[in-house]
Amino acid sequence: MTWPAAIQNFRAYLALERSLSANTLAAYDDDVQKFARYLDLHGHELSPLQVRREHLEQFILWVNSLGLEAASQARLISGLRAFYKYLLVEDLLDEDPTELLESPRLRRKIPEVLSTYEIQQMLAAIDLSAPQGVRNRAIVETLYACGLRVSELVNLRLTNLYFDIGFVKVVGKNDKERIVPIGESAVKYIRQYVEHVRNRQDNIRPGHENFVFLNRNGRQLTRVMVFLIIKELAEIAGIRKNISPHTFRHSFATHLVEGGADLKAVQDMLGHESITTTEIYTHIDTEYLKETIYLYHPRLKFREQ
Repeated sequence: MTWPAAIQNFRAYLALERSLSANTLAAYDDDVQKFARYLDLHGHELSPLQVRREHLEQFILWVNSLGLEAASQARLISGLRAFYKYLLVEDLLDEDPTELLESPRLRRKIPEVLSTYEIQQMLAAIDLSAPQGVRNRAIVETLYACGLRVSELVNLRLTNLYFDIGFVKVVGKNDKERIVPIGESAVKYIRQYVEHVRNRQDNIRPGHENFVFLNRNGRQLTRVMVFLIIKELAEIAGIRKNISPHTFRHSFATHLVEGGADLKAVQDMLGHESITTTEIYTHIDTEYLKETIYLYHPRLKFREQ
């Protein structure tokens, strides 16, 4: 069996038997094509049925040496596994050469987090003498106080504010509702914005009356606009980190975990389906523990010479 014939049959199998999208088909096709080109480039005259695990391992080492990221390597291996499982299903092979092939360990990306000082710097950069400045202060306070996604912020409704009991109702992913506590500072600035800016707008458009945050034209604020507001504030405050509205969500969670908050409670406030998603915010705590051990453990701490 030649490589072109095997790849063509593999693609037909994926399309007919597994009903995969055109993009996924193209990705799998490309994965196998890369391996076939590698064999040809290195003088390995092997058919798909003659490939052994060592050939695949040499291929992975080669793409690694070219600087291919771990996530891309893992996806490449996934494509090759699918190809050889197809050959097994078609009874063209007795053993799967990818069975013991190890995928690279993927490092979880640690999100960018603002310090409390940096958050104060951004708040201080807001011009409260301007109507939109009051709104922007309320936006930043709410993002940080509640850990909201930007989509949740722009969809926040007046009828979901329960300031008398210190909570807001948030509509998250898949229209899943959750109740999140809100601090006094955020309540203070939302009230200032609603009472002294928003409610005095005479151009609120029909259908937008219940949204908390509006633009100058009386329409619901967009996610892009919130992104631009945050970017501008970070620039004014002289913060060089890659800041977005989501950075406040990361900062909210990290500061809670760092302060000793229960991880399950943080999960509920963030609206995470799985606790493993929330566990990424323990990275600050582990670094703190490591530093504490080196500073204070009698066998490890530095002593004056």
